[in-house]
Amino acid sequence: MKAAVIVFPGSNREGDVIRALRDAGHAPVKVWHADHELPSGTDLVVLPGGFSYGDYLRCGAIAGRAAIMDAVRAHAGRGGLVLGICNGFQILVESGLLPGILMRNAQLRFVCKMQHLKVERTDTAFTRAYAPGQVIEVAIAHGEGNYEADEETIRRLEGEGRVAFRYCDAEGRVGGDANPNGSTNAIAGIYSERFNVLGMMPHPENLIEDLVGGTDGRGLFESLRAA
Repeated sequence: MKAAVIVFPGSNREGDVIRALRDAGHAPVKVWHADHELPSGTDLVVLPGGFSYGDYLRCGAIAGRAAIMDAVRAHAGRGGLVLGICNGFQILVESGLLPGILMRNAQLRFVCKMQHLKVERTDTAFTRAYAPGQVIEVAIAHGEGNYEADEETIRRLEGEGRVAFRYCDAEGRVGGDANPNGSTNAIAGIYSERFNVLGMMPHPENLIEDLVGGTDGRGLFESLRAA
């Protein structure tokens, strides 16, 4: 699968994503934010983590209006796959590709730690390598990961099965102290209406080999390769 990794001023996780993609058999290339077109034959677009434009105004607000995002929106409109991780998730909501917004963490502190997630469904291009309801452990590192949306949007996301991951504890229990940032319904990631766009705050790209603490993130990239 040919993957385009979009790099903005302030991105700092593109190298991790590229390594994870290559490890899973993808062919990633970097694309600069000021470009107007994606490389020919692009199957997957990845918006990596970091602090695009220094989080000026709002996290992802300026990046969501970058020149390349018109091509990303067109790619998604054709059914192409798009993955936004952490700051990438923030860019996806700011660009209109996903609903809602990422707010300051409920405790108003940056959180950087290992975190358990529950996989909500496994019939998508992003999650086929997992088991239904599987609890995985990856990493989080964010100050604005508190997912919020109006009541109708939350009802629609829940009713249409568009919640991708929820924060949980090691036993899969959702809520309470297992929610690190106060996100509504412990939402850690959501899909678009066609399930071809995924935004998530946790970092699966950092957990792809035992040397750094685990491989639970590998399944996402292997799922995309199979897709």
